[in-house]
Amino acid sequence: MKAEQLHGLWTVRFTNPPAGLPNQATLLLERHAEFSESLGGLVSRDLGQAIGSKAIAGHAPKAMIAGDLEGGMLLLDESSDNVSITGTWNGEMVEGSCGKAFKGTWKDTSRSAPDNAPDIPFTLNRLQ
Repeated sequence: MKAEQLHGLWTVRFTNPPAGLPNQATLLLERHAEFSESLGGLVSRDLGQAIGSKAIAGHAPKAMIAGDLEGGMLLLDESSDNVSITGTWNGEMVEGSCGKAFKGTWKDTSRSAPDNAPDIPFTLNRLQ
């Protein structure tokens, strides 16, 4: 599988996200602007939907995504400020999904993340 086969719109569901982040988001994957074999894109979250808490400092409703697909592993970095990495994504293609589903973990690496920030499980499913 090549990175270009992942271009499109995806829905993300997080299991027990940190307070201030919603349990779902939308991910747009496309060709990276500088590295044609890599992925670029945008993750969009409705921070107003996070149950019972204010949005987390260090995270924006829209964050840039960049990364690669290596041997069925999806490795993405997220940046809410286009400078520092505010989240990391490590996912594996779900067997039998033909590249239309991934499961993995997201980690908060923003300035507001605790030193021992937990890995947050996610599922990623292709919308189009």
